[in-house]
Amino acid sequence: MLVAGLLFGCMGVCVKLGAAYFSHIELVFYRSFLGLLLVYPLMRQQRISVVTRHWRAHLWRDISGSIALALFFYCITVLPLATAITLNYTASLFLTAFTVLVHKEKFNLPLTVAILLGFCGVVLLLHPTLQKDQLLPGLLGLLSGFLAGVAYLNLRQLGLLGEPDTRTVFYFSLIASISSGIWILFNTLHPITPRGLAILAGLGTSGTLAQISMTRAYRTGKTLVVGSLAYSTIIFASLFGMLLWGETLSLVSWLGMAFIIGGGVLSLRLSPLQPEKGTK
Repeated sequence: MLVAGLLFGCMGVCVKLGAAYFSHIELVFYRSFLGLLLVYPLMRQQRISVVTRHWRAHLWRDISGSIALALFFYCITVLPLATAITLNYTASLFLTAFTVLVHKEKFNLPLTVAILLGFCGVVLLLHPTLQKDQLLPGLLGLLSGFLAGVAYLNLRQLGLLGEPDTRTVFYFSLIASISSGIWILFNTLHPITPRGLAILAGLGTSGTLAQISMTRAYRTGKTLVVGSLAYSTIIFASLFGMLLWGETLSLVSWLGMAFIIGGGVLSLRLSPLQPEKGTK
């Protein structure tokens, strides 16, 4: 999940750069379509078929994940970036509730506290604000977090069913490409310049590799631990902002980063060891 966090941070850089050339739905399409082109050869190399018996689980994951991604990209364009990211990162909080309710797992207070600690860190780091006229976009941002939590829960289910990581990412990329591609037909399609092409290549590569890493994390790790470590994306994104755009962090922001790291480390220390799995 730490690898995924770094790669999602790279993807965020590409989204920020690409916003000057493409609409948010175009970025969703190119991210998904290029991911499809990247993951399919990996499946062939691993001799993994596209045929699956668990298409319903894939469908739930892909629909919720695609809508969450589109809403997240939209909120970035109409809300302050800090607000959009914070709302999207409520996914781990929803995931905690889903894990207890859907899988009927025993409520784990220490791990839940660790995730809440991480979310407090996100708020301190990004110090989001929401104006009255931004209520609807704000609710859509919260909905993106809710649907992302649903998608993460389905990732865990697919892992328990033994679905390979690349096949899971393949179907997500396929559904997201089809849905956003249809949407693009009714909107303006911007030309692709050489700089834009380089940005899209980075977006597709980082996003796809991040998806594979995240999928493996949810398949092989403890759901709540992985959800807590997902906050590492905020740390990497903040560091990229400092290095690439000269953004500075206040003392409160550094405290937020410490909370995020502390939440992840605490979840690892408090989590009971998992039994060895028989298969990858």
